[in-house]
Amino acid sequence: MSAEDLSIWVVYERPRDYPTSYVVRRHAISQGGSYGMGDLSVHATLDEARAAIPSWTVRLERDPNDEPQILESWI
Repeated sequence: MSAEDLSIWVVYERPRDYPTSYVVRRHAISQGGSYGMGDLSVHATLDEARAAIPSWTVRLERDPNDEPQILESWI
């Protein structure tokens, strides 16, 4: 991932791979249109998960078409 990628942090509640936790995954979209996953952090509470997201980001409401485990996204 480069500095030019657009990063989106997605907060999951009890995803299949971490069924007892909150997970933050950073997704990156490059200028060329490629999409990839980056960082991952696992947390016991939603507040801890939110604290792992950069403070300069803006919260986006979940889309009705999102997977049910997705709580919110930050860009």
